[in-house]
Amino acid sequence: MKQLPFADPGVPEHRSPARYLWWVARGQKRTLIGGMAFGILWMAAQAFIPAILGLAIDEGIAARDGERLLQWTAALFAVGVVQAIAGIMRHRFAVTNWLSAAYRTVQVVTRKSADLGATLPKHLATGEVVSVGAGDLSYVGNLMEISARFAGAIVAFVIVAAILLTQSTTLGLVVLIGVPVMLLCLGPMLRPLHKRQSAQREAVGELNSLGSDIVGGLRVLRGIGGEESFSRRYRSESQQVRQAGVRVAGIQSVLDAAQVLLPGIFVVLVVGLGAHFALQGDLSAGSLVAFYGYATFLVLPLRTATEFANQLMRGLVAAGRVVRVLELEPDITEPARSVRLPDGGDLVDPVSGIRARDGLLTAIVSAEPDSYAELADRLGRYDDLSEVRYGGVTLASATRVDVRERILVSDTGSQLFTGTLRSELDPDGRRTDDEIMAAMRTASADDVLVALTDGLDSEVEEKGRSFSGGQRQRLVLVRALLADPSVLVLVEPTSAVDAHTEARIADRLRAYRSGRSTVVLTASPLLLDRVDEVIFVASGHVVASGKHRALLDTEPRYRRTVTRETEAEEVLR
Repeated sequence: MKQLPFADPGVPEHRSPARYLWWVARGQKRTLIGGMAFGILWMAAQAFIPAILGLAIDEGIAARDGERLLQWTAALFAVGVVQAIAGIMRHRFAVTNWLSAAYRTVQVVTRKSADLGATLPKHLATGEVVSVGAGDLSYVGNLMEISARFAGAIVAFVIVAAILLTQSTTLGLVVLIGVPVMLLCLGPMLRPLHKRQSAQREAVGELNSLGSDIVGGLRVLRGIGGEESFSRRYRSESQQVRQAGVRVAGIQSVLDAAQVLLPGIFVVLVVGLGAHFALQGDLSAGSLVAFYGYATFLVLPLRTATEFANQLMRGLVAAGRVVRVLELEPDITEPARSVRLPDGGDLVDPVSGIRARDGLLTAIVSAEPDSYAELADRLGRYDDLSEVRYGGVTLASATRVDVRERILVSDTGSQLFTGTLRSELDPDGRRTDDEIMAAMRTASADDVLVALTDGLDSEVEEKGRSFSGGQRQRLVLVRALLADPSVLVLVEPTSAVDAHTEARIADRLRAYRSGRSTVVLTASPLLLDRVDEVIFVASGHVVASGKHRALLDTEPRYRRTVTRETEAEEVLR
């Protein structure tokens, strides 16, 4: 029994969709070969059944030879048993191949998404990634699954053609030439089908992205009365997806109809020729029955071949979406020769002049609040152009893993995930209940547990939607505190809580992080009044630093930023 998911899905080939599909196939070549072997045996057994029936009629019934009839009946039974067993095994291998391809795809995409981190949403919408997991992986799996039946179809066609050529050169040539001609007749429909499937896939991805945006901003939309506007937009895009689906279904229906019509015409032609030869005495009654059986049976390999071509088109479209994710590169590049970061030291940004001293609680206030995210990205090396140094060592000279272990950035975009609250706050399971509760008290999140019947073992809904905005923010802070990095960078960690709660957090944060560096990007007076040092930044550069109250008296721009005074009020002062 194959264990899924894979311990290591491997390094994918993403230079093109076809190369990716080939890489997936190579990764499960044993089960693919096994599926093909049983697919060949399954379909070859079916191919021999008409021949056995024809011989049973000629040598048993027509010749009134009961012993030969019994022998051919036993042979037919044996072939039927082989076909049944091969069919069961082929199906088992088909399911394994589908699951292996799907799991391998979702694993490499998930691993790549985790590696890209903040880079991914900059280049791909959420809906695109969701569509890969919701639909594209199934098309990759379908292609691997049908490969076994396609191999069986090719071999069965060769077997039937060989048998027919030995019995009737004319009919054998009709089969050998007629089946490829029918496939060529279906071929022109595959290219427009491929284009329409690609267009539909694009539309579905855009609709998923819009849906994700609406769900994520539903509370805001209700606050500004924008539900109806976005509802109309979603309905409009839904209709575009429906129309794209109808266009795909239109050509797909023609293809499906042709898969029935053309083989039907072919069967009539072969049976008509066979009857003509039988009337002339060139074919026996058993051979005529066998030829009819062959003509009917060949419908199956033909439909399998066209289905394979269809799934190949779908698989290439899906693989193209997967490749779009895999070919992205993180904004942060690894150094050619990495240097290990020290265990402690000042965090210094020479560009802006920021210096967060080792072991202190430092606040950064910006005259341009929109720059907080940019400053946090620079301090945490989410910006590849960052020249920030930690303990005298440039962050760019260390690996991303090393930087992430030392410096943790918790910003306003941090999310909660599904699972138990305990695993959400302590993903590695390293903290005791007492340690978790200590962090909960520091973040003033004790009240969150009051409403949870199972306490820390309660289930957290997707994105923590069962919690209020303030509760989610405090739980995110708890998770950051429990990570216990050397440097913790917090971006507006109390923006969604009331003043009393904010004051409690401000009072407790210094004691909890004692001896470790903490950088808070905020303009909240309650927090600023309790930090060791405040650094004021304007136009991307440090213009003043010191204690909060001292800066209020000496730096007018700082006072206006923190107290939100207007220029007129400043003149009156």
